[in-house]
Amino acid sequence: MEMQEGRKGIPSLLSSQGECIASNITQLIGWTPLIELKNIAKKDGISARLVGKIEPYQPLSSVKDRSALRLIEDAEERGLISPGITTLAGVTSGNLGIGVAFVAAQKGYKFIAVMPAKLLIDKQILLRYLGVEVILVDPALNGFKGLLDRVEQLKKDMANVFVIDQFTNPANPDAHFRWTGPEIWKDTVGKVDIFVAASGSGGTITGVGRYLKMKNPYIKLICVEPAESAVISGGEPAFHNIQGIGPGFIPEILDRSQIDEVVTVTTQEAMDMARRLAREEGLLVGISSGANAAACLKVAAREENKGKMIVTMFPSGGERYLNSELFAQVKEECIDINNTF
Repeated sequence: MEMQEGRKGIPSLLSSQGECIASNITQLIGWTPLIELKNIAKKDGISARLVGKIEPYQPLSSVKDRSALRLIEDAEERGLISPGITTLAGVTSGNLGIGVAFVAAQKGYKFIAVMPAKLLIDKQILLRYLGVEVILVDPALNGFKGLLDRVEQLKKDMANVFVIDQFTNPANPDAHFRWTGPEIWKDTVGKVDIFVAASGSGGTITGVGRYLKMKNPYIKLICVEPAESAVISGGEPAFHNIQGIGPGFIPEILDRSQIDEVVTVTTQEAMDMARRLAREEGLLVGISSGANAAACLKVAAREENKGKMIVTMFPSGGERYLNSELFAQVKEECIDINNTF
């Protein structure tokens, strides 16, 4: 099914006649630009074309803005939720919650976010700033299951609660089949040979992959996951520090039948590459963006991929990780310098 007409975002305003004013912030969700990583490719002697989709251009700076909008719109279309009546609730590591928060605010829903404590202070701050009720759960107690149990308790304790579950709801990959995939296909003029994306909920790689393989079944789909917790590759779940990917289980919506290969990236590789993207390409992106780019370099270095176009996602902006290990050294240096005054 052709979904090209589902393309949204800023171009819809620029192509309109008369005033170019968005009617609300959700109208800005959608199209984001592609950028070629020519400096890194040249420095590393890569002859393949490395291309990233800059999702920090979304209204609240992450790819999850797309998923949040589609998850809420789908529930509205099915008559499952109503503004002013339904309370939205969901487990989030941050970016999906922030996306739900601003869409919910615009539409008139209350939102309760259940998050692991201690790990994600930047995102907790943003969620509370957006008016979200944040419930923290000790990640040492039952892991991800503990978060899900807390959401189930909310459903028992409150009336009219609808759970935003990005791991099981087909509306998540549908957002990327409708919007992200067609954008990549159109903006590369169908030249994309390989699509590389990390799996968190599995929505992006599943939705984009379905669309691209529908257009060209020879496109290769490569899934990225943390080397420390390579569950999709058959390993055991373990702690890692690439926020937003590798939840420690295989999400229900992840369509593994489409995936041609899984590439693992260590936390250190992801962070080193995120820093390279900033200093060599001027791209201020997050840790999972570094993981995607690091995987692209591994794929691009293969002889059979010379001259091919490899497209990946930069899921979120770097500012969202200021209190993470990604910025730890620079943060310490800045504090030390300021303490001399």
